Amino acid sequence: MISHRSLWLSAGALLASLTALVVVLGGSKSEASPAAVRGPLGSGRPVVLAFGGDVHFEGILESRLASDPSGLLTPIAPVLGEADIAVANLETAVTNGGAAAGKTFVFRTPPSAFTALRGGSVDVASMANNHGMDFGEAGLRDSLAAAKRSRFPVIGIGLDGRRAYAPYRATVRGQRIAVLAATQVLDDHLIESWTAGPGKPGLASAKAVPRLLQEVRRARRSADTVVVFLHWGVELEQCPTSDQRTLARQLVGAGADIVVGGHAHRLLGAGRMGKALVSYGLGNFVWYGTSELSTQTGVLLVTATGRRIDRYRWVPARIVDGVPRPLAGAERRQELASWRSLRGCTGLKP
Repeated sequence: MISHRSLWLSAGALLASLTALVVVLGGSKSEASPAAVRGPLGSGRPVVLAFGGDVHFEGILESRLASDPSGLLTPIAPVLGEADIAVANLETAVTNGGAAAGKTFVFRTPPSAFTALRGGSVDVASMANNHGMDFGEAGLRDSLAAAKRSRFPVIGIGLDGRRAYAPYRATVRGQRIAVLAATQVLDDHLIESWTAGPGKPGLASAKAVPRLLQEVRRARRSADTVVVFLHWGVELEQCPTSDQRTLARQLVGAGADIVVGGHAHRLLGAGRMGKALVSYGLGNFVWYGTSELSTQTGVLLVTATGRRIDRYRWVPARIVDGVPRPLAGAERRQELASWRSLRGCTGLKP
């Protein structure tokens, strides 16, 4: 981890209108605690955010997870460790129970998945995707219980709609960060049963656009930087759909500063939409795929100061034996150029 970084945590919600108690956590990157209520503006100090794509522990990864969960993501951990907050998409149920959904592919993993993510310097995981409830409501409850026992934040999933749409909140060096998650991808016959609602466990749905926009506006009122992490698009397609582009514009209009996501199992382009940053596809991240395109991956690092996106960069990697490994030399330059070329069909600016 990056030992010189400090994470400033605001505390004392009852006294926040008068003062803020700031605690410096030395040493390695620590899990950020929930942000307390603050004034209308943050500290004006930059925060680095990292984003990785789809994660599950099928195939060869099952045995690797069993043998060394904390060290599984060691190759990519230094890259994610450059960030103050790192987010990835956990595309599996965390359960040993439940009944499999009626679909072609269903994924499950043991609670040690959270050990692997933490060991790889991932801070929070979205479970709003088309595999988050592969083992039904029982699997969802197991997933939430495992996350709670592991003290690992998950978003986009909950025991009701309020909790499923609730953002992960953290204060880093005086800057309030909110990260929401939702899925635009659900099997047609599962949409109703998998979508969270009043008193109903499930996932945050990006198909319910007015609700999602409402939650973004709500987060905007008490955050300096708002991130929306989505599951969207079409599998194997490397250009965003019209639905993706429309939703991105709506989210930015509602107050999102960063909109990222995946689902295609391919990389898609990224760039600026006005003052916001949009990445349409982060690809696979920790995955069993073996084809050339399915193993192209990387980490998106974004530096933001409140609503200003100071800079962003792509760190190319290749999935080897299920785990992303950063590239170097000519291969790195080639993959970086390839990633930049994907912007051509997005309508985004550099």
